[in-house]
Amino acid sequence: MSEAKATMRIGIIGGGLMGREAASAFGRWFVLEDVPVRTELVAVCDLQDKLLEWFRKVPTVKLLTKDHRELLPSPDVDVVYVALPHNLHEKIYLDVLAAGKDLLAEKPFGIDLRAARVIRNAAAKSGRFVRCSSEFPFLPGAQRIITACQPGEIAKLGKLLEIRSCFWHASDLDPTKPINWKRQNKFCGEIGVMGDLGMHVVHIPFRLGWKPKRVFAQLQKIYPQRPDGKGGMAACDTWDNAMLHTDVDIGEQHDVPMRLEMKRLAPGSTNTWWLEVLGTDGGLRFSTAEPKSLWTFQRGKEQIWQRVDLGHQMAFPVITGGIFEAGFPDCFLQMWAAFTAERAGVLDHRFGCVTPDEAVASHELFAAALESHKAKCVVEL
Repeated sequence: MSEAKATMRIGIIGGGLMGREAASAFGRWFVLEDVPVRTELVAVCDLQDKLLEWFRKVPTVKLLTKDHRELLPSPDVDVVYVALPHNLHEKIYLDVLAAGKDLLAEKPFGIDLRAARVIRNAAAKSGRFVRCSSEFPFLPGAQRIITACQPGEIAKLGKLLEIRSCFWHASDLDPTKPINWKRQNKFCGEIGVMGDLGMHVVHIPFRLGWKPKRVFAQLQKIYPQRPDGKGGMAACDTWDNAMLHTDVDIGEQHDVPMRLEMKRLAPGSTNTWWLEVLGTDGGLRFSTAEPKSLWTFQRGKEQIWQRVDLGHQMAFPVITGGIFEAGFPDCFLQMWAAFTAERAGVLDHRFGCVTPDEAVASHELFAAALESHKAKCVVEL
């Protein structure tokens, strides 16, 4: 008889898009074949009746509430997932930690650098297990690039020429799209699109030890106003696009160019995350626009880019056949599996979720980017 698995009981604060994705992941937990812990969604907090009603279909949920102060004391909750606007991160994250709960926090881990440092320091003082959300590195193509860029492997690419890590959206190209909280500094933060998409862009570079030494930032605000949904117009004061030109030291090689791109105005891109590492002897490229394709470069007598047809090869094996392609629900499930395994101390060699220190490092980069753009100069980190 197999040993019974422990159960990690979860509460969600914020039942919107990502909160419901989390519920979906827990509902499909049985497809995972190599995780040490079961998950069970037991409590949900949201201000909207319509969203709370949606969670009634989850049979394990025991508590539905509009007040997070009712959810946090519950002895049935071990871990809290918070998916709320950035301006609410600091207060709610600190409340979670004060209640003695572990935390999976949504990015960007606070509205600004000050808030991120306060949260990081409180997490360290509390001793709770805290990680930040970033899903796309758990896709098979991204995992292949991570493996190829480990110490001892990356030398096979030759002298590194450049690295590009990008997340592109096109939804804001339409100037008639009504404004929402992500387009207002008071909710999203002055870092704008960097706070919304930046964690996904820096997660792999930071985990590989590629920390920018300096940055030159180009930031764009294209539409200063958007419809307010009430017949009028509202100020849209966040940054729409951000291109951060940085350089990093990798092994014995110094000042390798690394460009980080976060765009809400990227023509033709619905939700495209991609990563490219180029060297003189080899290279790799993966994009969610082609989820089954890993492009690899080899320099020989002829220079060749070739396509590898990826299947469903995941860090945490699942019942899904290896010939099928992976999608967003799969990498989201893998992220939660990584959180659960690391919390249980059995992540082993596998890629992990964003740490509080990495989240703070992203805010340090974004704060430097604001300074760089304002002064039109390179800023040291």
